[in-house]
Amino acid sequence: MAETTDFNAQTIAEFRANHGQVGGNFAGAPLLLLHTVGARSGAARVNPMMYLPDEGRSLVFASKAGSDRNPDWYHNLLAHPEARIEIGDENLAVRAVELHGAERDAHFAEQARRYPGFAGYQRKTERIIPVIALIPVGGAAAPADRTEGSPS
Repeated sequence: MAETTDFNAQTIAEFRANHGQVGGNFAGAPLLLLHTVGARSGAARVNPMMYLPDEGRSLVFASKAGSDRNPDWYHNLLAHPEARIEIGDENLAVRAVELHGAERDAHFAEQARRYPGFAGYQRKTERIIPVIALIPVGGAAAPADRTEGSPS
């Protein structure tokens, strides 16, 4: 877990230092920082993740690299759907809504077409990888608290 925390902290720092751009595995990919509240702990969490822009929404994929369990941030959003994202230098308040059925399938297929690793993640697990729409809910959110790489 410390390795994931360190990786997240490094990615978050690079994201913020470079206006949302990072190198390594995320080089050239659309990346956002998702701020959630821990479902059980109530603690602030920040996770870097790829997203798919979709008509004003940001779609995120609870792949957890093909694990048989959903990532903690997914459970956090179910418990507390009001969240915040950073995209580039923007900081937005959002509401998380899980997509289902044909809408979920179409968006997951598009992400897998653009980034084939997502298709590989789905093949590694029997669970259906959730797709979450992060929908802006008004003006800019409060400035980021700069919590670095909290595991979710």
